[in-house]
Amino acid sequence: MKIGEQKITIYCAGFVIIMFVWLVVCAGELSALSILRFSLLIMLSYIAMAFDINTKRIPNELVLLMIAGWLILIVPAIIFDTRNGIRLLTDSIYGLIVGGGLFLLVYLISRKGLGGGDVKFMAAAGLYLGISKTIPAIFYGTILAAIVGFVLILLKKIGRKDSIPLVPFLFIGIMITVFTG
Repeated sequence: MKIGEQKITIYCAGFVIIMFVWLVVCAGELSALSILRFSLLIMLSYIAMAFDINTKRIPNELVLLMIAGWLILIVPAIIFDTRNGIRLLTDSIYGLIVGGGLFLLVYLISRKGLGGGDVKFMAAAGLYLGISKTIPAIFYGTILAAIVGFVLILLKKIGRKDSIPLVPFLFIGIMITVFTG
């Protein structure tokens, strides 16, 4: 890992710690299921971000772990609070379809200009976020990635054909959406 990447990882780790503290402080405003759901999403997204920064790929095992974690949370919700559980399930499926679908469309149109791992990651993240938080998370993350990419091109740190990892920006978009929504 390069020095710059170590700094990014340290800053992001600090950001995650601050957000977890915020979650604990706001625990009274969120349901226990929401706290568990968002905490798991943040942890697994952080791991995905680290993989993307270091290897420019998202392991399929991590995406499967995200889906398995979501299933572990949703099944008891459906069993013990059927009405709200079904509502959450429906919202989550729409989040998966929108998150994965939008990225799959970009992946196909851009001739793999977007990585397949990004598509799978955003589909899994959509399960946790639901439809109402998936769209803003994508918006914030992609706008931030575009700005940073543009600045890096202007500074001649990267060329127009070079790629930058997208998941770190999606992670920030997810964090903004979770903690402001």
